[in-house]
Amino acid sequence: MSKIPGHIIDDIMTTSRIEEVIGEFVQLKRSGSNLKGLSPFTNEKTPSFMVSPAKQIFKCFSTGKGGTVVSFLMEKEHYSYPEALRWLANKYNIAIPVEQELTAEQVAAAGEKDTLFIINEFAKNHFVNSIKNTDEGKSIGLSYFRQRGFSQDTMDKFQLGYCLNTGADLTDAALEKGYKFEYLDKVGLSKERDGKTFDFFKGRVIFPIHSASGRVLGFGGRTLLNDKKIAKYFNSPESPVYNKSEILYGLYFAKSEIIKLDECLLCEGYTDVISMHQSGMCNAVSSSGTSLTKEQIRLIARYTKNITILFDGDSAGIKASFRGIDLILEEGLNVKVLLFPDGEDPDSFARKNNREELVEFIQKNRQDFIAFKAGALLEQVADDPLQKAKLIKEIIHSISLIPDPITRSVYTKEIALKYQIEESLISSEIARLRSGKWADSVDESWLKDTPILQSDTSKPAEMPLLNVSSEAIEKDLIRIMLKYGDQEISLDDRSENYTISEFIIDDLTRDELSFNHEVCRKIYGEIAAGVAEQIIYTSNYFLRTENAEMVQLTSELIGFEEELSTAWESKFKIHTKHESNDLGNTLMQTLYNFKQAKIGELISKLQIQLSDETLPPEEFLVILSQQMIYEKIKQQLSMRNGRIILK
Repeated sequence: MSKIPGHIIDDIMTTSRIEEVIGEFVQLKRSGSNLKGLSPFTNEKTPSFMVSPAKQIFKCFSTGKGGTVVSFLMEKEHYSYPEALRWLANKYNIAIPVEQELTAEQVAAAGEKDTLFIINEFAKNHFVNSIKNTDEGKSIGLSYFRQRGFSQDTMDKFQLGYCLNTGADLTDAALEKGYKFEYLDKVGLSKERDGKTFDFFKGRVIFPIHSASGRVLGFGGRTLLNDKKIAKYFNSPESPVYNKSEILYGLYFAKSEIIKLDECLLCEGYTDVISMHQSGMCNAVSSSGTSLTKEQIRLIARYTKNITILFDGDSAGIKASFRGIDLILEEGLNVKVLLFPDGEDPDSFARKNNREELVEFIQKNRQDFIAFKAGALLEQVADDPLQKAKLIKEIIHSISLIPDPITRSVYTKEIALKYQIEESLISSEIARLRSGKWADSVDESWLKDTPILQSDTSKPAEMPLLNVSSEAIEKDLIRIMLKYGDQEISLDDRSENYTISEFIIDDLTRDELSFNHEVCRKIYGEIAAGVAEQIIYTSNYFLRTENAEMVQLTSELIGFEEELSTAWESKFKIHTKHESNDLGNTLMQTLYNFKQAKIGELISKLQIQLSDETLPPEEFLVILSQQMIYEKIKQQLSMRNGRIILK
């Protein structure tokens, strides 16, 4: 089944009438500006199923389900996302054509980044055509992938290709289409030497690298020659559309499975990922041979907090990877490690085993990282006490990076028991390490000056309300982004304007804040990914996404405002009816509600630790000093709230 073009999806969503479609399944009656009926998902006797023709969404108050006409069909008829779209296209006589390549004139009308994306898409299609329809491509490129055991379906999924070894095949084809050489050079597809142009990837099999939304950002190319003087892999250089430290290979194809399984499998290379997917492990991604970065870790964290890192059986780089894994711990993710048998890697092992065998092997053999690190390091020192003490300190350092105090406590007890060390000594060392970390970071994040938004008035914002549930506050901030995220604001100290979503993302990123609520975290991650590509996603995007949870929460937050306002005012003391009249103060009050909720969580955790009567005096003082820092931050937030107003 071919992919449905984005503009056709827009046509389907614009043309479809939710009241007409649901009316085929539910008897609807007018209720004010909405329609009401009996839920098709329960056996209720009192109608609680609402449809909003104005917003084109539904909400079932008896089950909590909600969303668009597409999500209704997926829920009621168990359609897949494409099947629901095709059902609607058929109902409203909308043709679904095959996607066509843009003309050179259309490319010229686009901005630079759009042009680079278009050129990458052209190159990807050219490479795919070369491997399928040229003698050289079939005899060399296709043969290589067949030897690796890749099926045609797998090759089509990952859009694998081949760059002919003739010199400038791609370059000539692109120039003939009207694409400029400067853009081909900028994305690393074409080069010039001694007045002659040539293809950067000539004679190599091609692995397109996609963004989380599926756009082609760059390429990896593998030589098929045995010449050791030639680099085995070439990768696209950094460009306005490609930053390798922020990209995970295979994420576009893996993200839905990562969300579904609540786990990400992290491999080393392209073929590892492809073989894992072909064997049914479709939650695998790769850092493409580069050292793992914080940006890549945060990218994974948008979809899950659980990572299993897959190592070759004879990998010599395990110890070298400890630094990257410490970064994962620091971001609050749960890390497990899996070693394959000697001589095996994820690629070779996946080719020999089906999904059930892989799942069983992973579940039986993966280890918690802290336990793995302890075993791997202490094997090296035997009975040398000084070396043993040094390596235990390394383990304690890793534990100190974990944000969650309960998790740290569990590891502390395990290490103390395993190595016969007093638990209080480990706790004190962890407290010392964390105290130094917080002392270094407070001025750079929580207490730094917040940008001041311009205002035509001097009206102060209301003080944040601290007796609101954390979940409600997180949802309220997401609601602001969904509803007003594309509206622009001005900052006193900056020349350019910001959209509200850009402002919120910038603010939370600087303060290293995240969401606890799973779906809020995923929506925020998608918005942040869009902002990184200069796209502002608001409610319309999430109402049209394939992710049912996102659709449901979006419809809950932006739909049926009268019911929402009444419920939130009575339950959470959050007022939404008149916020658009004073959007600046609404934005900043919501941000400070969010920050104060996070501070409250941290203070509560510290208070629990301070109530422990067995706490050593030195650790008590360290934790108490941390609490004082947080109280100071809380006071700073309250003091600043009255002077930040939107124009």
